[in-house]
Amino acid sequence: MSEGTLKMVRRLRVPDSGSSSIGIVADDWNSGGRCMGARIRGVNVGFLDEQVLVLVFRALDWDPQTLSSVARASRRLRAVAERVLWRDLCASRAPLMVAALTTTATGRVGGGWPALAKLLLFCCGGAMPGHFAPVSRFSKTSGRSFLPRRCGRDVLYVSDPCEHAAPGDDDDVGAYRGVFRGFVGSRTRARLVDGRTPLEPTVRCPYCGASVWSVAAPRGARRRLGAHGSRLQYFVCVSGHLHGSCRLARLTSSDGGAVGSDDDDDDDGFALTPTADD
Repeated sequence: MSEGTLKMVRRLRVPDSGSSSIGIVADDWNSGGRCMGARIRGVNVGFLDEQVLVLVFRALDWDPQTLSSVARASRRLRAVAERVLWRDLCASRAPLMVAALTTTATGRVGGGWPALAKLLLFCCGGAMPGHFAPVSRFSKTSGRSFLPRRCGRDVLYVSDPCEHAAPGDDDDVGAYRGVFRGFVGSRTRARLVDGRTPLEPTVRCPYCGASVWSVAAPRGARRRLGAHGSRLQYFVCVSGHLHGSCRLARLTSSDGGAVGSDDDDDDDGFALTPTADD
């Protein structure tokens, strides 16, 4: 983050009731807001602070690296980021997906907004090193291919595989990730719990740090990803985040550029980029 941006974020200001002079919000937060309360009467200071932050990050096009730096500045900023800023970043990147994920009784997303933002913008890499993913495509169509028929009513968004060259291997590695809507009440979770599927002792979710189950994917998922091999396993955490990797089949000219026979009905999918306006 540039020095100019740091100064702008640290010196967030609000109008004084009697003049155009302004006070430094960051100092007032560190002092518990007592000074600001003395200067500004009858104003919901917490709400106003959040709105100023929203305007600042909207002007910065919700830059995730800047937001991460600001969220580490203090406990109060971290709380605002977790409650408001990461949510708005997710909504700016994928409004339809966020709207679908929050149509639950609680309106919350499993694992919290920071974890969802990381899932949208970071490829965990699978067996390869993770990295910031500037362009990712998520869709319910891909998600449906991961669901067995008994769980067909669950809503799952899964990304297209992020391709990585594997050293010493002719095949590329494809890393993919996804998220369930309302995972706590999903049939997928009910089957895992009722079947007493053990949690993996050595694997954690790369997005929220929660424990994970190892799940065998249906054949449709393998076709959808263009995966090479007879079996595909993925991990889903107790918060509803999914991740996995596979060896990608090499296409030949006779393949016509397509793998599998699934319909490409991706009306509910969207490309996520750091600067794209969905």
